[in-house]
Amino acid sequence: MAGVRVKWLGHSGFQITSPEGKVILIDPWFEGNPKAGAEKDALGKADYLLVTHDHFDHSGDALSVAQKTGATVIAIFEIAVDLKQKGLPESQILNGGNGMNVGGTVSFDGISFTMVQAYHSSTLGAPVGFIITLENGFTVYHAGDTGIFSEMGLFGDLYDIDLALLPVGSVFTMDGLQAAKALELLKPRYAIPMHYGTFPILDQSAENFVENAKKLAPSVEIRTISPGEETEF
Repeated sequence: MAGVRVKWLGHSGFQITSPEGKVILIDPWFEGNPKAGAEKDALGKADYLLVTHDHFDHSGDALSVAQKTGATVIAIFEIAVDLKQKGLPESQILNGGNGMNVGGTVSFDGISFTMVQAYHSSTLGAPVGFIITLENGFTVYHAGDTGIFSEMGLFGDLYDIDLALLPVGSVFTMDGLQAAKALELLKPRYAIPMHYGTFPILDQSAENFVENAKKLAPSVEIRTISPGEETEF
């Protein structure tokens, strides 16, 4: 498998470019992000925009980014309806403005998007993660904001996960130890840590995660990248 490019936009934001050139944005957050790895104005066209939950550091730029890039928003029902009420056309929101919900899978352009649960908080709807299977079968799990939960083992059993994007910064999400344990459950080939270093209250590096991963999931290749950096699989 080759040709999958993953760029960290900072915090929990990612830009994934599929083998066929489709661009997927996940939780892009720029306004007020002290560790933004790109400028919102520098974003080009995107095909899909995934939103994990409605906290400002995940959905705050969803409307403006969707308007700028033309991306179709994939989000839980309540967030989809909220974006429609804020003026985003129904044609630019999954299922005519109705979004989707936990457990569902939708497919477009040879790419499938499965919405899965996350353990966190959210004002609109429930917090979620996504399992994305690209055209060549390369599968990415974006956990969203979450604590560890045993059902991650089901994801590892059901889906052949190549890459896990996991929060490791503690306080609002898993810490490094829990995220490393999550690797045991998910059984990915690669992992990229996220949601750390953005605010002073969070862990400032992914070192705790990396060290625990060496003990708990030594077969997983950890790629620690900087905001704005892109890596290829």
